[in-house]
Amino acid sequence: MTPLNLFPIPAFNDNYIWALSADGHAVVVDPGDALPVENYLNQHGLALDAILLTHHHGDHVGGVMALHQLTGATVYGPAHEKLPLCDHRVHENDTIDLNTLGVTAQVIFVPGHTAGHVAYYVQPAGQTPLLFCGDTLFAGGCGRLFEGTPAQMVDSLGKLTALPSGTRVCCAHEYTLGNLRWALHVEPGNTALKQRFEHDSRLREQGLPTLPSTLALELETNPFCRTSQLDVVRATCEHSGQQLTTQEQVFACLREWKNTF
Repeated sequence: MTPLNLFPIPAFNDNYIWALSADGHAVVVDPGDALPVENYLNQHGLALDAILLTHHHGDHVGGVMALHQLTGATVYGPAHEKLPLCDHRVHENDTIDLNTLGVTAQVIFVPGHTAGHVAYYVQPAGQTPLLFCGDTLFAGGCGRLFEGTPAQMVDSLGKLTALPSGTRVCCAHEYTLGNLRWALHVEPGNTALKQRFEHDSRLREQGLPTLPSTLALELETNPFCRTSQLDVVRATCEHSGQQLTTQEQVFACLREWKNTF
């Protein structure tokens, strides 16, 4: 089988609708808008077979009905979220057979941003794994806690960062430079972080996406994935003026810090 092609379809101001394709078939993740997906399918002569949804927010599900009506694609989504359409409700550790692409998607339950948020882990033959994580993990950041708790998000991020370090992180927004500017306030001495900011800044100057990232890079540069690192703990204690002794406390401080940055 032809190797899988991965492409971030731009939507709205900063969304990416991820497309996986091979041999004339495609799957998309979180189509908040149908039109850019339709254009991509038409340009590349692709048949849309499946739609994967990570959570219920409108910029992730707004195009589902139109795409389903146009293509008949099967829609998979989290079991406990209100969705405009869902053919198959998925739970933790479920496996989705994406037969036309020759791969499966493993479901990971990652509450925090929303109460029922899920991610999808895909291991293409001969290629590095893929993680479609919606708004749970961002390049250099993580999602706001609209419905979940710090403890839930720490646990969810722990599940994701325990995956193989080479896994490609396919998150749903181009938030990278803003996240990294804040991260540099948390860890101004982090050499890998400085190098990443310079590299990703050049990409954006050329109009290129900063994604996918890798889990290895997030573990080196993303404060939300580094809540047990001494420099991050020290920075959050100084910022809050409190002694923070658990990862949940450090995470909660980081999240509030980023919210008001």
